Amino acid sequence: MERRGFLVRSGLALGASAMLPALRPLRAQGGTGPSSDVDTWEKVKALFDLDPRLSHLSAFFLSSHPRPVREAIERLRRDIDSNPIYFFYENEERLEGALLAAAAEYLGAAPTEIAITDSTTMGLGLLYTSLKLRADQEILTTTHDHYSTETSLQLRAERTGAKLRRIALYARPEAVSVDEIVTNLKRALTPKTRYVCVTWVHSGTGVKLPVRAMADAIAEANSSREAKDRAIFCVDGVHGLGVDNVTMADLGCDFFIAGCHKWLLGPRGTGLVWGKQEAWREAHATIPTFDLRAYEMWMGIRPAEPIATPIRFSPGGFHAFEHRWALEEAFKLHGRIGKARVEERIRALNTTLKDGLAGMPKVALRTPRDPALSAGITCFEVQGLKALDVAVALGQRHRVMASMTPYRVQYARLAPSLVNSEQDVEAALRGVRALAV
Repeated sequence: MERRGFLVRSGLALGASAMLPALRPLRAQGGTGPSSDVDTWEKVKALFDLDPRLSHLSAFFLSSHPRPVREAIERLRRDIDSNPIYFFYENEERLEGALLAAAAEYLGAAPTEIAITDSTTMGLGLLYTSLKLRADQEILTTTHDHYSTETSLQLRAERTGAKLRRIALYARPEAVSVDEIVTNLKRALTPKTRYVCVTWVHSGTGVKLPVRAMADAIAEANSSREAKDRAIFCVDGVHGLGVDNVTMADLGCDFFIAGCHKWLLGPRGTGLVWGKQEAWREAHATIPTFDLRAYEMWMGIRPAEPIATPIRFSPGGFHAFEHRWALEEAFKLHGRIGKARVEERIRALNTTLKDGLAGMPKVALRTPRDPALSAGITCFEVQGLKALDVAVALGQRHRVMASMTPYRVQYARLAPSLVNSEQDVEAALRGVRALAV
């Protein structure tokens, strides 16, 4: 049944169907084309309304909206404000479909494998607290993960009686190797391990896990297991999404959770969960979806039928729709720039930064210099100074916006991204050099 028929039969439109022909020409809908060229990094940087007096080397924390995203948000906001109920019911399905199609193209996935959320934390909480788990099974995670991961997994363990086990994948982040990580993972896997939950890029050290090698090790362990006992590989990918030029098939994990308002440059308050179709069978929806088919079945308008788990998994309710639907533009922007170019640019800026920090006598670089084991976050220590003092001093004295790691072990942190130039990195190095005296 078409949405308009649903509105008329349910009475939700309050007679709006009679006004549709008159209202349709109000404003042309649809995506926008490129608002400027992105063939040079100067033009990409110019898309952001960041304070030009500062070097923004912590833009990954919460993205400044690039121009195409800003314009989409404002266009959608005007349209919604002009006639909220009409715009929603006339456009919601189309805009949700366009968003899922753009996300799927970027991820190299199918739209039916993706659930839309509001953040990484929401995605982690929804997934990790809903996975099927027996009391005789265990969750394997690491000592390097974020509060949101640890807490979500702890809640699941408490509710199921399953064991939650945390291991260290490496001893010294700056000296980590693929072999060290994979060997420690293999040693930790047991027949009871049902879920392996890790973070792709550790925001506390800058280490990027070799997810493909880890997925292969888990697949090897699964080769002799029944389906109900196989280890399912879940990855928090927020600090790799929008940085590395990979697809979900390249990574090889079963679930991938990420916010889209960091490196991807999406609107604030957006995120996603991707999962293989067979992996989605292990997840339960927590918040009712507002998918039209579910509504129609609940109202008895159509017979019950299976709905793909990612659709049921996507939380219903009312969201900041202008932000949610403008996320399509962030995926399209990365596509116009080119994923390979994005990766190359962020890698080059961080390599310059790491090389410079490594050459300073009183500075200890804690992030691997090898780009195969790092991404866009660079962590370091300055002898005699606390991490917070370093971040504050860089901002106050040198106009370099730095941050510190919100973990039990704290480092100062710089993260060159698409909003930065080589001059920004040099400003950061001058600032650190002045502190390391």
